[in-house]
Amino acid sequence: MFRHVVMFRWNEDVTAEEVSATRRALDGLPALVPTIRDYRHGGDAGVNSGNFDYVVVADFDDVDGYLAYRDHPDHLALIAEHIAGRVADRAAVQYEVA
Repeated sequence: MFRHVVMFRWNEDVTAEEVSATRRALDGLPALVPTIRDYRHGGDAGVNSGNFDYVVVADFDDVDGYLAYRDHPDHLALIAEHIAGRVADRAAVQYEVA
């Protein structure tokens, strides 16, 4: 199994409606990208200060499945429409899951 984790800090002017639209778009992505095995995402619970605002955790069978997702036109369109220009900070990691 291969896992991709990405975290975002939204720009200060991003609205709750924009975050909701992003959430809905992310909800639909597994139906569009066949290499996704598990897909979880959500906003920070607000328990600790300094955390990122939003996280996406995606699992794939292997690196090739992740690369197919990374480069998939529907994923790229989601980034262009809902992420680009709205993110102040981003962190990501990919790793093998035992």
